[in-house]
Amino acid sequence: MSKNETIIRILATSDLHGKMVPWSYAVDQEDADGSMAQLSEALYAYRTEHTVYIDAGDLIQDNSAELFLNDPVHPMVQALNRLDCDIWVTGNHEYNFGIEAVQKTIADLDALTLTGNVYLPDGSPLAPGYTILERAGIRIAVIGMVSHNIKRWDAKNLTDCEVTDMLDETRKIIDSIQGEYDVLIGAYHAGINNECSNRNTGVTDICNACPEFDLVVSSHEHVLIPEKYINNVLVVQNAPYASTLSVIDLSFVREDNAWKLCGRKAESIDVGKYPCDPELLELMRPYHERARKDATIEIGELRTGPLVEQPEVPGVSRALLEDTALIDLIHLVQTHYSQADISITPLCAPLDATLSEGMIRKSDTARIYRFPNMLYRVSMTGAQLRKYMEYCAQFYNTFRPGDLTVSFNPDFKHYNYMIFSGVNYEINISKEPGDRIEHLTWPDGTPVKDTDRFRAAVNYYCANSCLLHYGDVFREGEELPVLEEADIRSDLGGVRELIIDYIRNVKHGILTPEKNENWKLTGISWNPAAREAAIRLLNNGTLTLPCAEGGSINSRSIREEDLPADSYTNDRRVSDGNS
Repeated sequence: MSKNETIIRILATSDLHGKMVPWSYAVDQEDADGSMAQLSEALYAYRTEHTVYIDAGDLIQDNSAELFLNDPVHPMVQALNRLDCDIWVTGNHEYNFGIEAVQKTIADLDALTLTGNVYLPDGSPLAPGYTILERAGIRIAVIGMVSHNIKRWDAKNLTDCEVTDMLDETRKIIDSIQGEYDVLIGAYHAGINNECSNRNTGVTDICNACPEFDLVVSSHEHVLIPEKYINNVLVVQNAPYASTLSVIDLSFVREDNAWKLCGRKAESIDVGKYPCDPELLELMRPYHERARKDATIEIGELRTGPLVEQPEVPGVSRALLEDTALIDLIHLVQTHYSQADISITPLCAPLDATLSEGMIRKSDTARIYRFPNMLYRVSMTGAQLRKYMEYCAQFYNTFRPGDLTVSFNPDFKHYNYMIFSGVNYEINISKEPGDRIEHLTWPDGTPVKDTDRFRAAVNYYCANSCLLHYGDVFREGEELPVLEEADIRSDLGGVRELIIDYIRNVKHGILTPEKNENWKLTGISWNPAAREAAIRLLNNGTLTLPCAEGGSINSRSIREEDLPADSYTNDRRVSDGNS
C-alpha cells in the first residue's frame, strides 16, 4: 500500500452483559459462545496499527454482574479496561441501578464515554456527545447516544435528569463539526427500528436523516447484523454476551492533500472460536468464584412435577400456548407482594425454560425469570385492560384452515407478549388482530366491564414501555393507566429476588406446580391425523419450523401441504386444540 493509501480498522462490540468468562451464572454452567476473556484474544488477532475499538453499552447488567455493583471497580469495567477500549457508550441497562452507578462506571473506565443526550439535574451533560480521534493523520469523528426510551424504562432513576431525542442531538453535533473530520461514525445504544412508537429511537431514523454518516454501530436488539446499508450508511450490530466482534475496514486515499474515504467493508467474527486470555481469566477468577458460590445457594425444593411440561412441538414453549405452573408462579409472586387484583407478565425466561423436580438453587430462578425487573403496581380500567390484551394477542399469526401448528408474528417480540392472571379469557386466533379477546370475566364469572377499575401488578419494563406512556398501546389523548407504586419491595430486589423470597418464606422452601387454567387459545381446527404426522415429523427432524431471519420462534405454521403424501390418511377435524 502506498503512502497515499491507508486503512482504518474499527472494532466494535456491544451488549456484553456481564459475560466476563465463559460461564452462565444464571444456570451455573459453562458457556463458551463468547466472553470477555475470549474477546481479548479476538481483539488481539484483529488489531492493526490504525485501530479504534468502540463498545456500545450494556456492560454491568445480567449474568450476575449486579453482585459487583458495590465493588471498588466492577470486574466488567476492569475487563474492558484491559481490552484497551477507546470509546464506550452507555446502554439502557446501565440506568437500571441509578445515575450514580452510571457515573461511577464512567469514572472507572479508561475509555472515553460518549452519551450526548443525557443531562444531569444541574443541566450538565452526563458525558460528551462526540469526540474526534486521529489515526494515521485521518480525523475520525465519533458520535455516541443512548435510546431516549430510557426515560420510560428507568423513569424513577432519571426523575431529575433530562433525556433528549437522539436525532436532535446528533443533528446539532454534525452541523457544528462540519469540515473537522474525514470520516463520521455513530455509536448508538439503539436497535435498527424504533421502539414504543417513539420516533428516532432506532438507527434507521438516524441514518435516513443523517446521510453524512459513513458507519453506524447499532446495538440493544441482540440481533447479529454483519453488514447492512441504510440510506447508504453502513450499519453493523453484534450478538450479545461478547459472542461476536464487528470488524470494519475503512479505506482511504489521499487526494488534493486530503484523505478521502474510498471503501467500506465489514464482517462479523465468532468470538466463541477463540481461546481465553489466561491473564484476564486470572484477573476475573475471584469474581467468577463469588458468582458461582452465589448461584448455587439452595432456596427450596420443587415437588410433584415440573413447572412446564415438555413441548409437544419442539421449539415452541407450552407457556405460549396454554397456562403453565411457571407463569402462574410469577403471577402468585407478583400478586402476593403487590396486593394487586390482577397480574401481568411475559415469559421472562428462555423459550425452552422449565424447572424439574428437586432442589431449587438461586441460579434456577433465572430459568423462571431471566431479567432483573422491578415490580410496579398500576391502576387501570377494564377498557384499558382489554386494549392491552388485544395488543398482546397480535403476537399470534391468524390461524388458517390447513394449519397444523400455531405460529407467531415475527414483528412482535415474545417478551412483549403478556399473560394475564386474576381474570379469565380466551384468545381466538382464527380472528384478526384487534378482535381476539373473548369471554373476559372476573374469576366469579362476572364480565369485566370497561368502567371497572382495579390494580395490576406488572414489571417496570412493561409498565414503562406500554402502559404509562403513549406509544404502541395507547394514543395521544387517551386515558393512561396510573402508577400507584414503583419498585415494590425494593428492599428485597426485583421480581427474580421476590421469587426467591416467596419460595423461602411464603412457601417455606416447598414448591409444587400450581395452575389455575384461566386462559386458553381458541379458533383452532385441524385434521388430527395430519396433526399427529406433523408432530412426529417435527420431533424426528424430518420437518423444521420456519423462522424469520434472526428469529427464535416459528413465524409460519406447518401446513397439510408440507407433509409427505403418504404420512397420514384420516381427514377428521378437531376444534380448539392447543399447540
